[in-house]
Amino acid sequence: MDLQQNTLYLTTPGSYVARDHLTLQVEVPVYPPDLPPEERNRQSATDTRKLSIPIHHLESVCVFGASSISPPAMDLCWEHGVAINFLSENGYLQARVTGVADTSVTLRRAQFRVADDPVRAAAIARQIVAGKIQNSRNSLLRGGRETDDTAEQRQLTDAADALARQLSDLAKTNPPLDQLRGVEGMAAQTYFSVFGLLLKQQRDDFAFTTRSRRPPRDRINCMVSFLYALVRHDCIAALTSIGLDPFVGFLHADRPNRPSLALDLMEEFRPWLADRLAVTLINRQQIQPDHFVLREGGAVEFTDTGRKLVIKVYQERKQESLNHPLLDQNLRIAQLPFVQARILARHLRADLPEYLPLVPK
Repeated sequence: MDLQQNTLYLTTPGSYVARDHLTLQVEVPVYPPDLPPEERNRQSATDTRKLSIPIHHLESVCVFGASSISPPAMDLCWEHGVAINFLSENGYLQARVTGVADTSVTLRRAQFRVADDPVRAAAIARQIVAGKIQNSRNSLLRGGRETDDTAEQRQLTDAADALARQLSDLAKTNPPLDQLRGVEGMAAQTYFSVFGLLLKQQRDDFAFTTRSRRPPRDRINCMVSFLYALVRHDCIAALTSIGLDPFVGFLHADRPNRPSLALDLMEEFRPWLADRLAVTLINRQQIQPDHFVLREGGAVEFTDTGRKLVIKVYQERKQESLNHPLLDQNLRIAQLPFVQARILARHLRADLPEYLPLVPK
C-alpha cells in the first residue's frame, strides 16, 4: 500500500478498506517474505498494518489485484468524488467506480456527434498521431545527442528522420481513420526498432527487441506496460473530471471496457513521460533485475517491491514542472492531462479550430 500525491495505491493482495465516518480505514496484511504470491491471502498473513486516511486527502484509489473495499467505503468515495479504479496486478483496467459527473450533458453530446462523424474524428486523430510521432522523434534525437557511439547515433538519427518524413506526409494529407491507424503503427514500429539504444546501462539485463504485452515477455516491456497503465489512469481521471466520456474515442475504435478516449489522450504522453521514465530508471540503475519475476509461460511481472518503486518514482516525476508550449506557463506534469482534456473539450465545443497535442520542448 502506498499513498502518493492524493492517490491511494493498494498493491498488497488481501488489503481491505472500510469506512469510519469521513475516514477510510485501510488494513494491509503482512506476509512472510518467502510466501509465493499465489498463496497470499488474509488467512496466510502474519500481521496487519493499519492506516487512517481522511477522505478529503484523496483524489482517487487504485486497487491492484485481489483486494476489497466495503460498500460504506465506496459510498464515502462516491459522495466526495473520489474515483475507485480496479486493476489487475499488471495494471490493466478492469472496472472504475465514480460518481455522476458534475457537468452539462451538452459536452458529451458534442463528443458523441464528433465520434460518429468519420471526417471530424479523423481530424482529431490526425493531431493525436502527429503529436505522438513528434514526441517520439524528439526522444530519439535526444538519445542520439547523449550517445558517444557513432553507429548507434546514426541509427537513432535515421529513425528520427524516418519519423520526420511521416510527419511531413501527414501534414500534407487528411487520411481516413484506418489509414491514420496504419501511420501510427508504422511510426511505433520505427520508434521501437531503436528503443533499446536509449539504454546506457544494464543492456543485457533489460534487453529489448520488440514491443510485447498481455503478457510482457521481458523486463522493460513489463515496466513500460505498467507505466502506461498509470498514465492511462491519470487520463481517465482528467477526462472524467471535465465531463468527457473516457470510453468514446476518435483514434482508438470502440470496444467493450476499453477507455478509447483515454488511450487517445495518453498517446502524446507515452514517449516523453512513460518511456523516458523507464529509460531513466534503468540508466540510473534505480530498477534492478531482482525487481521482476519470470512466470510460467514466459510472462514477466513486477515483484511487490518493484511495483511500489515505479509508482513512487512516477508520482515524484509528476510533481516536476514543465512549460506548456500553448499556454506558455510552467505547470506540474500532474496537471498536464487535465489541461489537454480541457483543450480537447474546447475543440469539441467549437471554441478552438483543432485539437492541439502537447509537444514539450
